Amino acid sequence: MSSHTQAINQTKTKGGTPALLALAISAFGIGTTEFVPVGLLSSIADDLSISITLAGLLISGYALGVAFGAPILTALTNKMSRKTLLMSLMVLFIAGNSIAAMSSSFGLLLAARFVTAFSHGIFFSIGSTIAADLVPADKRASAIAFMFTGLTVATVTGVPFGTFIGQTFGWRATFWGVAALGLVGIIASSILVPKNLKEAPPAKFSEQLKILRNGKLLLAFAITALGYGGTFVAFTYLTPLLQNVTGFSSKWVSIILLVYGIAVAIGNVVGGKASDKNPLKALMWMFIFQAIILLILTFTAPFKAIGLSTIFLMGLFAFMNVPGLQLLVVHLAEKYVPSAVNVASALNIAAFNIGIAIGSFVGGIIVDSIGIIHTPWIGSIMVAGAVVLTAWLKMLEKNN
Repeated sequence: MSSHTQAINQTKTKGGTPALLALAISAFGIGTTEFVPVGLLSSIADDLSISITLAGLLISGYALGVAFGAPILTALTNKMSRKTLLMSLMVLFIAGNSIAAMSSSFGLLLAARFVTAFSHGIFFSIGSTIAADLVPADKRASAIAFMFTGLTVATVTGVPFGTFIGQTFGWRATFWGVAALGLVGIIASSILVPKNLKEAPPAKFSEQLKILRNGKLLLAFAITALGYGGTFVAFTYLTPLLQNVTGFSSKWVSIILLVYGIAVAIGNVVGGKASDKNPLKALMWMFIFQAIILLILTFTAPFKAIGLSTIFLMGLFAFMNVPGLQLLVVHLAEKYVPSAVNVASALNIAAFNIGIAIGSFVGGIIVDSIGIIHTPWIGSIMVAGAVVLTAWLKMLEKNN
């Protein structure tokens, strides 16, 4: 590497750190609002007199909002300054969570969640490309992982703390708290994100369609949906699983979610470093271990000590694949559809959330039909599907 290139890379790293921190702060707020209903499902169901399965739609409905909103709104806003767009997204985020906090019916709450989800999808799609552009090429997965640290810290602290607030002051107080996090995100972005961000060239609609005609990118999206979404068959209903199968009281749930979140944070950092050089190889092993752990959880869930150990391992691998999956799609898009990298990134965020929606929906069917204890092994089957597709994509890339 030349001294000139090294100097550029050092400048990128130093200049990018504050902006990455701002992205992580906003990701914290957005991550909290996505997953906090997991700890509040029972409270919301009781308060609004609905079933636990219907309350589960607050997660799958949100995920569908992200899935539909991300690619469409990313395409519609691709001529906007990326900093202006980041600020606008947090305004939408605050409005959606405020409406959720004031909801008096399940229908309005679901609609508020759907609207809030629009900000989520675009944020993570453009955030990933911004993070990757702020650092040297060999640090891109780690930069994406740093931004997603906000999401994982939300799982560590935001979700259990939000659950505690909801159980103490009512679930509406949690949504007001999340809206306040949006204000912090706006302030952080206005101060720390530079105005002169590298702008991706606007993608023509015909270029965007090339993404949907590229078999390898479609395969990568399917891997994301199955590999990431499989965990949500069990995770969506983790609170009732812990209470009804493992036998923990509601007071313990917040603590267990905190431990789960710590595992998620560790997994995210490890996943970023493991994926920097060869994301496909790293993803293969991550999915294999996650499938095995979900299968084991089916048998260990009724026992407190070993059940919690398995849940910790589930958390460790649940988000470990996120940086690798996002980097894989950015790599493939740069290789095959370079003019539509932002849109490809957005479609992958959509794939993450289609996976969550499918996982949550399937979990609900399992809970209503054969019982909550069967959610982990069925999630394992979804993740096993990702193992097969990853091997297929690896073979296609090798033969290219």
